[in-house]
Amino acid sequence: MKIRQTAVRSLAASALGLSVIGGGIAMAPTASAANGLPANCLAVFQVGQKTTTAVNLRTGPSTKYKSRGVLSKGTRFNEYCTKDFIWYYGKVANGANKNKKGWVHGAYLKEIKH
Repeated sequence: MKIRQTAVRSLAASALGLSVIGGGIAMAPTASAANGLPANCLAVFQVGQKTTTAVNLRTGPSTKYKSRGVLSKGTRFNEYCTKDFIWYYGKVANGANKNKKGWVHGAYLKEIKH
């Protein structure tokens, strides 16, 4: 997980560095409810994940937010964005909570190898 988080951070930093144009910085548009993603998303991508243990699907990126249901071990989760490279927002792909969207802590996710 640490290697993946480091790689994603490096890519984000590289993308920001490449976006400096003529003394100005070209920023990617902020994710918002208009495009179906939470306004507090930092980076937008799509990665297939699966849960490594039973974990709560939350309404926000913290344990302070309400649970929308529990994802059992091995549940597929399509990750769409991150707030802080710790919490990830996405959609449940299978199981009892299929098609629900919410936040999952990254410590309980593992990338699906193709």
